[in-house]
Amino acid sequence: MIDALIIGAGPAGLAAAIASARQGLSVRVVDEFYRPGGRLLGQLHEEPDGVWWNGLAEAARLDQEAKELGVQMCCGVSVYDIARCEDRWRISTTEGEWEAPLLLIATGASETAVPVPGWTLPGVMSIGAAQVMTNVQRVRVGKKGIVIGVNILSVAIARELQLAGVHVEQMILPLQSAVSGNAGHPHEIMRSLLRVAHLAPSPLIRWGSKLMGSAWMQRLAVSLYPAQGVPMWDIPIHLRTAALEIVGTSQVEGVRAARISPDGTPVPGSERFLSADFVCIAGGLSPLAELAAIAGCPFAYIPALGGHVPLHNECMQSPLPGLYVAGNITGIESAKVAMSQGTVAGLAMAKAAGLLADDSLLTQALHHVNHVRKNATIQFHPDIAAGRAQVGKMAAAWAGR
Repeated sequence: MIDALIIGAGPAGLAAAIASARQGLSVRVVDEFYRPGGRLLGQLHEEPDGVWWNGLAEAARLDQEAKELGVQMCCGVSVYDIARCEDRWRISTTEGEWEAPLLLIATGASETAVPVPGWTLPGVMSIGAAQVMTNVQRVRVGKKGIVIGVNILSVAIARELQLAGVHVEQMILPLQSAVSGNAGHPHEIMRSLLRVAHLAPSPLIRWGSKLMGSAWMQRLAVSLYPAQGVPMWDIPIHLRTAALEIVGTSQVEGVRAARISPDGTPVPGSERFLSADFVCIAGGLSPLAELAAIAGCPFAYIPALGGHVPLHNECMQSPLPGLYVAGNITGIESAKVAMSQGTVAGLAMAKAAGLLADDSLLTQALHHVNHVRKNATIQFHPDIAAGRAQVGKMAAAWAGR
């Protein structure tokens, strides 16, 4: 008899499994990847205090702790349907159908593709794929690469590639279009990068970023942005250069790029060729919420959380009985936030099953989520708190119907 099913063995799913199993629930975790850990598996970075965050080690720790508590880990199994059957949830998987009264969907996020002419050439990949190939599969993605798309995620992964000995020649923008949206607008990228300027290795960059609090100063900085880019970890970051086309015959040979004006318009006569043997396209992340939609969960479109997210309250419970969500499916944040959300969801499921020994554990877990979010090294979106509050109000209104 299974008390709780968890879809997703990433940071949120593993933390939820541990929290609920500690309270006596029998738990089964399902994930389509061949090993637990989710996005943790590709993460390796240095925190501002000098401590290294090793996602592989963290995933191994969570996996071992879950298994010691009796959690059934079912990896390499895909879920393709979810249905409510009387007082239980039934999931259809490649290994058969499983049922439980409690279900947590912690499927994480997916990368948003930004099409660039030539992106089907061998040697072109998403920035997340490069991260997995490098940090998980230990495969060298190439000798000399260009990253198209400058955002918080791509800057962090470019650094990880560099630490693995992969040379990132430079980072440039996609050409502004209806598809690329703000990803091709220099002013928008400048604003987003200022949120992580405190992590820059250069004291000059950290000091300079403090002077650009006003929109006027930001516009001036974009107008005066150097043609050679601004180096971070010796990787030139360009806000005034955009990719026009990825070039190659049988594989990537380089990128045709052009200088762009502060509003993102190509400057005539400024085209040039940038050589490379691999290209990473970075379009950002959005909640991977298809399974929640199949289950019938109501949604809200909240840009501050990365897109469409399933409605849920602070205990990660959806308006549907016995259905919970946690992690990046509820909004794009860090792995540490996802883990703290998973703990809340696991304790909330234990409470719903009548097995939570101490309600103060759930209260403490809720406070911990707020603490982790407030002190997060990286904020993927500037209005996370407002987005969360909006989702909570909409979930309460829906539940009150």
